[in-house]
Amino acid sequence: MSNEVTFRVFRGWSDADGDPFGKMVDYTVEMDEGMVVLDVIHRIQAEQSPDLACRWNCKAGKCGSCSAEVNGKPKLMCMTRMEDVLKETPDGEPVLIKPMQAFPLTKDLVTDNSWAYEMDKRIEPISGREEPDWEFHQEEAERLQEFRSCIECMLCVNTCHVLREHQKFDEFAGPRFFVRLANLEMHPLDTVSRIPEIKDDFGIGYCNITKCCTEVCPAGINITDNAIIPLKERVVTEYYDPLAMLARKLGLRG
Repeated sequence: MSNEVTFRVFRGWSDADGDPFGKMVDYTVEMDEGMVVLDVIHRIQAEQSPDLACRWNCKAGKCGSCSAEVNGKPKLMCMTRMEDVLKETPDGEPVLIKPMQAFPLTKDLVTDNSWAYEMDKRIEPISGREEPDWEFHQEEAERLQEFRSCIECMLCVNTCHVLREHQKFDEFAGPRFFVRLANLEMHPLDTVSRIPEIKDDFGIGYCNITKCCTEVCPAGINITDNAIIPLKERVVTEYYDPLAMLARKLGLRG
C-alpha cells in the first residue's frame, strides 16, 4: 500500500430548494496499515479540514451511523478496509467518498434520514399476549433473529432504485422496513393481519427483486429471499389466489 493516497470527498450542503450543492475536494492522506475509510475521514478532520461533517458512533459496524458511498458503492466506512478499496481503485485515480444519494443532504457526508423514523411510526408494533410465556420453535426464533440483526444503516434504502431513482418515499416502505414488517408478519404470536397494508400502504408491488439491497447489507440479512419474496407470496395468496377470491365473494373470509 502506498504511503500517500488521494481522496476526493464531497463537501457541500443543501440549497434553498433542498438539492445538494457543493463540490468534490481532493485530500492527500498518509496511510497506515490496517486503516478503514472512517480512519481516513478522521485524519482529514484532524489534519486538514476540521469542519468536514461526518456521522459516526461505534466504529464497530454495530450502530449503522457511518454509511456513505465509497467509489460509488454503499458502504459502512468503519467496516471498509482501505486495502480492499485500493485494490478496486484504478491506478492514478482518487478514492471517491460521497454521502448517500437517496436521502436529503445535511452537510458533507451527513444526510437527513428522518424519513426512516417517520416510516417506523407507521408500522404497528407487535400485538401478542401480554403474559411473558411466549413459546415458539427454534426455526422461528432463528428467522426472527436474522431480521432483528438489522442495524438501520439504510444502505439497502440507498441502493434501492424505487427510492433512490424514483423517490417513492411516501408509497414505498423500502427494504429496511420490509424486513421489519416480515419480522412482525412471520412472528408466530403476532395477531395483526398486515398483508393489506403491506400491499396498499407500503407498496411492496414496486419491488422487482433486483437483490441489490441484499448485496449491500453489512449485517448479512437475506432481505430479498427471506423477507420481501415471502411477503410478496403472502400478498399473492391473499389477493390473487382463485380460491381466496372465491371465498371472499362468498363471504367466507374478509
